[in-house]
Amino acid sequence: MKLLIKNMVCPRCISAAKEILESEGLTVKSISLGDAEIEQELTDGQRLSIARKLHDIGFELLDDPRSQLVEQIRIAVQQWVRKNEERTKLSDYLSRQLNKDYSTLSKLFTEVRGITIERFSILHRIEYAKELLCYSQLSTSEIAYRLGYSSPAHLSSQFKQVTGMTPKGFREMGKHDRTSLDAL
Repeated sequence: MKLLIKNMVCPRCISAAKEILESEGLTVKSISLGDAEIEQELTDGQRLSIARKLHDIGFELLDDPRSQLVEQIRIAVQQWVRKNEERTKLSDYLSRQLNKDYSTLSKLFTEVRGITIERFSILHRIEYAKELLCYSQLSTSEIAYRLGYSSPAHLSSQFKQVTGMTPKGFREMGKHDRTSLDAL
């Protein structure tokens, strides 16, 4: 049985969610960003208990099919942004990953999240650029190409539009203002 868990975005999050599932006597077959696969079917009592425990640590067990699909879109966009190989168009990637027409995915995501998939992907790319600017020695050009921008100027333009400063200015600033992935 597959479970979708909102806001499970880091290795510690995965570990905490796995511990909760196992505390309910469940066998976790696999667990990764946003989802877990367990061997058993959940009883109503287990579902309620797991949902409560996950909520207590800032996660949400997603039961509604629309919410599940939106979470799958969010995870797929994050994976697309962090791909280190040649990127296909985001719309093609999402359609292929989720086996749905992109216009359907886009409409649903915008309805539920109040932001377009494109805007969400830009915000996520900029947050990843901030991470690389803070914690790597990569040049702005290297970061631009890693993130799939057509040029460093395109990255700089979007970066400035979102943050109000250039990537160079951000890197030189001592304090690095970043947004957590689950807040996007």
